[in-house]
Amino acid sequence: MAKVFDSITPDLQRFIEAQQIFFVATAPLAADGHVNLSPKGLDSFRILSPNQVAYLDVTGSGNETSAHLEENERLTLMFCAFQEPPLILRLYGKGRTILPDAPEWDDFSALFALLPGTRQVIVATIDRVQTSCGMGVPLYEPVGQRDSLVKWAEKKGEEGLRDYQQQKNSVSIDGLPAPLAGK
Repeated sequence: MAKVFDSITPDLQRFIEAQQIFFVATAPLAADGHVNLSPKGLDSFRILSPNQVAYLDVTGSGNETSAHLEENERLTLMFCAFQEPPLILRLYGKGRTILPDAPEWDDFSALFALLPGTRQVIVATIDRVQTSCGMGVPLYEPVGQRDSLVKWAEKKGEEGLRDYQQQKNSVSIDGLPAPLAGK
């Protein structure tokens, strides 16, 4: 059943690279704070080394991940096989937010095809890799990536996105500050 690894093996890297979706989980330190779990897609995930990964984060309805990482760095990434063979893979570690005005932005952003609405890159150092059977996960056939978020960001434009981020992405639902570029 479950297996634990110190790093991402070549076989696990191939599995990750074949997935169309992954999930990011973070939580504040407060016992009454909300755990956040976000699905991600859009060819936004990169493996930098067996113990470091990054993903491109675009503007969305909230910025919980960034706020939680600012407070405590804890992060879990999960990949599920929705086709055969079954597998669930979790990457546990510590993450940080790289904003467009950060000195290392050019290095990390160059790993991705930047999308309209790009907000930040999340970089995680992985200290535990765990697989489990995934036999209870249903089978699904991918149809394709949605373009709704990209179209929404294009329609907003740069100034509209900055305003939206200031209004909706600068504080978590639990009141934690979330880092934003130019803030």
